Amino acid sequence: MAAYAPDPLVLEVARALRAAGHHVFLVGGCVRDHLLGLPLHDHDLATSATPSLLTTLFPDALQAGAHFGVVLLRRNSREVQIATFRSEDSYLDGRHPDSVRFETDPRLDVLRRDFTINALLQDPFTGEITDYAGGLDDLRNRTIRAIGDPSARFSEDHLRLLRAVRFAARLSFDIHPATFAAIRALAPAIANISPERVRDELSRLLTEGHARRSFELLDESGLLPEILPEVARMKGVRQPPEFHPEGDVWVHTLGLLERLESPSLELALAALLHDVGKPPTQTFQDRIRFSGHDRVGAALARDILARLRYPNETVDTVVALTAQHMRFIDAPRMSGATFKRFVRQPVFDTLLELHRLDLLASQRPLASYDTVRLRRRQLQPEELHPPPLLNGRDLIAMGYTPGPAFAKVLHALESEQLDGRISARAQAEDFVRRFFLNSASDKAST
Repeated sequence: MAAYAPDPLVLEVARALRAAGHHVFLVGGCVRDHLLGLPLHDHDLATSATPSLLTTLFPDALQAGAHFGVVLLRRNSREVQIATFRSEDSYLDGRHPDSVRFETDPRLDVLRRDFTINALLQDPFTGEITDYAGGLDDLRNRTIRAIGDPSARFSEDHLRLLRAVRFAARLSFDIHPATFAAIRALAPAIANISPERVRDELSRLLTEGHARRSFELLDESGLLPEILPEVARMKGVRQPPEFHPEGDVWVHTLGLLERLESPSLELALAALLHDVGKPPTQTFQDRIRFSGHDRVGAALARDILARLRYPNETVDTVVALTAQHMRFIDAPRMSGATFKRFVRQPVFDTLLELHRLDLLASQRPLASYDTVRLRRRQLQPEELHPPPLLNGRDLIAMGYTPGPAFAKVLHALESEQLDGRISARAQAEDFVRRFFLNSASDKAST
């Protein structure tokens, strides 16, 4: 455990609360992570001070949750969340308590929380720990355990089902058997949680480290088919052993997740979903085949991410990655123009990394990855994006009427330029004349 070094803003707030005669403790993830020697990102304080006193003592604080007595104090780049001790009644909607009572006893505040390791209190001045729920033992034993009756804790807020998995995976802890049994029993209740909240937990599962373990736990707990049935269907879908000696589509996907290192959200989602089109496209002909799984997978990825309310930009990027992850097979035979268009697209660097992970998870050499990367490096920026020799206004000046043919001729002209067959305006104008002449001849012949 790292030596206790209080945050200056935490001390400022704590001094003001102590001077007003109130209890104040650090609580939650900041205490847990300090005891585990992990970096601290957030500081949460719990206090016996009433919400009205908090707004009096800290008039510049933001109301982060007025109903729950929570304010947020920001000074320069620092931030502290301050909450009044509270207890809560039943959660009929599986999300919000029906009523909240503000308390003066810190023990009552602790016992309403989710897991024992998140319920430790720390004196902000001395670093001394107060433990009402057995969190210190569970930290030492590397165990995720719900406070009190696990079924009751998960029934209060169904998102805790996913949070248990996330903490276990990220911290490399085990989930206590009784807590895990409650997760399995209540897994269908995750459907009561808004897509946005599930999305946010899923994103953290994929990007905070240990993504493979996260999804193994989702599978073992029964949560996977509830939130991502399309991914659950990967299990048992056999692949041709000559290309995938590692196993079925699920095992292959876990192999990609295992190799993620501080990934972007888009890369992590693409690693998860790149082969989601395989289960519905599997056929048994001369061998196991998945014809068109990239196209089908792209459509499924769009449906999944839209269902989870991901931003359109994220959806479009993951769909593009899924749709194109098989294009590397054709890369050695691509013409200059096709290859340049392939590698100049904004998603290419992410697509290339996805291909590397795909190869590694398939136990295949990186020859195609290295070949494409080398060929890409040999291209100068002006080769990828040459200044256009002609535009639509130039075609009009040459006497042509605007229409669908304009886009076709300009695309064909750029292809000639990218392939190095045309480099001057006069050549471009001659190409356009021949293009329209041939088009006119084709129409006349029909």
